Amino acid sequence: MTLRCGRIKYTNDLPIYAAFDAGAIGYPGVLHADVPARLNAMLLRGELDMSPVSAFAWAAKAERLVLLPDLCIGARDEVVSVVLVSEKPPARLDGARVYVSEESASGRYLLRILLERRYGARPSYADERDPFARASAGDPTLLIGDAAIDAIERFPAEIVYDLGRLWHEWSGHQTVFAVWAARRDAYDSDPAPFHACMHALTDAYTWSRSHSVEVVGLAQRTIPRPAGFYESYYGKLNFMFHAAARNGLAAYCRELVKIGAIAELPAPMREAASVLAG
Repeated sequence: MTLRCGRIKYTNDLPIYAAFDAGAIGYPGVLHADVPARLNAMLLRGELDMSPVSAFAWAAKAERLVLLPDLCIGARDEVVSVVLVSEKPPARLDGARVYVSEESASGRYLLRILLERRYGARPSYADERDPFARASAGDPTLLIGDAAIDAIERFPAEIVYDLGRLWHEWSGHQTVFAVWAARRDAYDSDPAPFHACMHALTDAYTWSRSHSVEVVGLAQRTIPRPAGFYESYYGKLNFMFHAAARNGLAAYCRELVKIGAIAELPAPMREAASVLAG
């Protein structure tokens, strides 16, 4: 069985996938690149068998998705690629209209958590297909991925708020924006291909850690940035689903319950440690 697998189409995933792009390692599945929100939907519709998905999508549909171990996409503190652009400070957005990228569920719910729980602000939210243009017009806007990086480069620093930093300052935890998950029905019927794909992904990440020049070169060919940017950016991100990341995901899920975004904590974070055992 050849698995249909998702891949996030931002430069932030290159440390996971660059080895495949470079031909250094073969991937035992078929990869489909898209933005997180569409990958979430494709996995839940049965159009993919496994994929990186928004942490929120996993938390909301944990009964249908197996949380896979070893890898995630997050940050220890500053994340760079998930930002709120706002001329008003977050605490002054109560009652305002805030525009949010349609591409990520995790980012929009982290924004809700921060505004409602940290700052006591309850704005209204509107989906925006062109968040960079909306931010350029002066409206409070959430941007993610490469558009968020563009915002950091082009907007005054005092109006760009890094959600990873705001979360870490407030909670003390790391952020986890994406996890790898499999459709439970597909995994239960034959786990072996999922083992093979996850092992290939972890091998690819190991390759990237010793081939940083190649990873940065691929990123520069994808979207050119100032010299040194990608080295610094990738140094801020965390791709290992270790204890600190799992604790960050658990804290995020607890806050999702408190704002009413999910009804209860997803049953087990312990699933990640055991699902690929053996």
